[in-house]
Amino acid sequence: MATCTPAVEHDSRMILEFWGVRGGLPTPGAATVRYGGNTVCVELRCGPHLLILDAGSGLREFGRTLAAAGVPANADILLSHTHFDHICGLPFFAPMFDTRARIRFWAGHLAPPNSIVKALIHSWQAPVMPDIHTKFCAQTEFHDFAPRDALQLHPGLCVSTTSLCHPGNAIGYRISWGASSICYITDTEHPGHGIDMNLLQFVAGADIMIYDASYSDEEYQSRIGLGHSTWQAGLRLADAAAVKQLVLFHHDPTHDDGVMDAIGSAVANRRPGSLVAREGLRITVASQFDDVIARNIETDEFYTEQSGRLIRSGTSG
Repeated sequence: MATCTPAVEHDSRMILEFWGVRGGLPTPGAATVRYGGNTVCVELRCGPHLLILDAGSGLREFGRTLAAAGVPANADILLSHTHFDHICGLPFFAPMFDTRARIRFWAGHLAPPNSIVKALIHSWQAPVMPDIHTKFCAQTEFHDFAPRDALQLHPGLCVSTTSLCHPGNAIGYRISWGASSICYITDTEHPGHGIDMNLLQFVAGADIMIYDASYSDEEYQSRIGLGHSTWQAGLRLADAAAVKQLVLFHHDPTHDDGVMDAIGSAVANRRPGSLVAREGLRITVASQFDDVIARNIETDEFYTEQSGRLIRSGTSG
């Protein structure tokens, strides 16, 4: 397995913002207005560097925000896989139509002769789309890698990769910057008994684990083999791997705000400091040398580390 070494950077903060948190398909409407209905897309700032984790329908609004800032986008897009809910935002991503933008795509779930450029172009051309790729003018690069490869995206920015249990394959990422690390684990299915030992090793000690929590354990019984997991399985993995903060993600389209509230209460009782992702949620992960390890910018709640976990310690007010 290839390796890379994260460096200690002057700006060691990692800032997450969630632009889409659903799996399967967008679910707009009054019943999902608080958690959001866009499919998966996460912005991750590592000091000066921009990473985008998956490119679902939430990518459209993020692209509008980038365009409004007036600064050409320079981003690495890490794709877990190319099921449509994870790539459907790309034809509507404003930087793709900006000649000044630099966009690098990364994927590791496809085996030759398949490739990420072939898969994406197929999704952008007739009969799926009206050859939208002929209108793109950003400077783009397409990179395929093998699971377990390590990617050195920038000096000091290290991305480890692993295979996930999902039909057609998927990739999990561990992004390390300075002394902090964030794991992005979606879409994956947990074992019928016990814990996925590969993931246990992969996410061990991470500051944050974003985890596929599509179902409850009860719902999962009728969805075995679909390649998704449960919020309870996420708790078990986070506990076993000594993850500091768990963020539940990839919510099932049938789960309205009331269902998500109930899941949020249950997981907070079971593992204080855990969060249910919603659109607009922002989390800052600071250096391990800071007193405050993480801040939920949406609620202005601070978390400090106690016995290897993040515990809510109050607000700035």
